Amino acid sequence: MLQKKAKIFTKILISTNSEKIAKISEKHGGSCPSLRRKKFADDYTTTSEVLFNVIQSFKTQDSTYHCCICPTNPLIDYKNLRKTFLHFKKNNFDSLFAVLNYPHSVLRSFKIKKKNIYYKYPKNKNVRSQDLENFVNDPGSFYFFKTKKFMITKKLFSKNTSFYILPKYSHIDIDTREDLNFAKEIFKIRKL
Repeated sequence: MLQKKAKIFTKILISTNSEKIAKISEKHGGSCPSLRRKKFADDYTTTSEVLFNVIQSFKTQDSTYHCCICPTNPLIDYKNLRKTFLHFKKNNFDSLFAVLNYPHSVLRSFKIKKKNIYYKYPKNKNVRSQDLENFVNDPGSFYFFKTKKFMITKKLFSKNTSFYILPKYSHIDIDTREDLNFAKEIFKIRKL
């Protein structure tokens, strides 16, 4: 289990509404003190709502820090976790997000309307993408945060939130069957 290899966690707690997943997690060194309530197990509940409930349910409010590792990214590397946590702790951030660079600036993006495309930002249509500001996104990988601050604000993002840019090929967000198949292919390649 990558959390153990990182050597930065005192507890590995699993939040799930599935008994099957809870048992698999416990078999691999995690702990699931209770199943997640149905109210917090739908497609519309925010990560912050789930985390607040988990911290209360698992009674971990006294922990200085928490880390949320999203289960939809099996490519997370324990070295990145460790490096990120040390950066987060050393700089006294309230929270830290793992992020990805967009491959090209979103300022050259298009909108789709029916069968046509249009520039979202027409003023940039003749500007080279490498000359435009680049952006990052939250790929739903992992977050570190100070427990006390989070429990007061119920927000992961604050003015004192920092980032860790994930290496280019260290992430896949599994949302579809196609994503899952792609992840399986990556694991096959890694075993070669």
